[in-house]
Amino acid sequence: MKLHDGRGGGPARGRGATCNPEGRFESVLRQPWDDGWARDPDDDAPRAVRTVVTHETARGILSRNDSPDVPFSQSVNPYRGCEHGCIYCYARPSHAYLGLSPGLDFETRLFAKVNAASLLRETLAKPGYRCEPIALGANTDPYQPVERPLGITREVLEVLAACRHPFTIVTKNAGVLRDIDLLAPLAAEGLCRVHVSVTTLDHGLARRLEPRASSPARRIEAIGALTEAGVPAGVLVAPVIPFLTDDGVEHVLEAAAAAGAVTAGFVLLRLPHEIGDLFRAWLDHHYPLKAAHVVQRLAAMRGGRENDPRFGSRMTGEGELARLLAARFGNARRRLGLAGAVPPLDCSRFRPPSSGGQLDLF
Repeated sequence: MKLHDGRGGGPARGRGATCNPEGRFESVLRQPWDDGWARDPDDDAPRAVRTVVTHETARGILSRNDSPDVPFSQSVNPYRGCEHGCIYCYARPSHAYLGLSPGLDFETRLFAKVNAASLLRETLAKPGYRCEPIALGANTDPYQPVERPLGITREVLEVLAACRHPFTIVTKNAGVLRDIDLLAPLAAEGLCRVHVSVTTLDHGLARRLEPRASSPARRIEAIGALTEAGVPAGVLVAPVIPFLTDDGVEHVLEAAAAAGAVTAGFVLLRLPHEIGDLFRAWLDHHYPLKAAHVVQRLAAMRGGRENDPRFGSRMTGEGELARLLAARFGNARRRLGLAGAVPPLDCSRFRPPSSGGQLDLF
């Protein structure tokens, strides 16, 4: 069976995953098998796989966490699945909860929370709600391509703007500039920040790693446009991948600083659950000569393991190689003026929406 049929080996055109394995909760495992019949050589040619979007009525919209190494306590994700197709995406395993594959399914079978804005308005209007900054893009990208026709993220921003609720955005898509008319005045009140994720400046590598995200150059341009409009913009170098992207960390920081970024952070590659197999299959297909080196170097930065879920080390790794990476990053941040403290977002301006559509008397 071929990838464009849902399973098998070989790439689908314009997609990140090279396979579509069952999720970890499935009771049946399917594997390709050669039955001896002659095959049409054209069957192995890369083929397009269309994106299917299912409109979903969500029951809840705020996700909360108390992780000590995550800089936010609540988030909103307008979409499940992400068409960007980043092979390393830590959100891929969440598709297994839907009975779908974290592989090709994650980037082609999407779910749009069409009631996100109304549900958020109801949540913010509850008497017990306490204002804390909301993160957009904590799981899947709020500006992935499907946002252009659907505009769910835009609707969420309009609710936050009306309530003067502080928020942050993380994205790999220059489509965030569409909403600069909302972001700029809110930034002037200390209510928003945008972090643009840039993994590498190598366009060829980015096209394979993140096939439907904006190009690295467009992301750097987005940082510049946000800064010019008065929106504080940072760069997130994530993930850093040994032997693939780690040699370009300083170049990404230099480009972002030149564009006007005010802060920077990084995350070492994480491979939880099914991502390990997906990433190794991707390496074997695109970079077979580097594959073993990448896996070995990552294990050396993870205490000998492929993945480390522990708080405190899961984002940055451990050991001498991880410390060297952190030192390089820290030195470059300081040299480029990206290490300063960022003012906290202002929660004092929040005004909850009236419940049930009732207008305020005063």
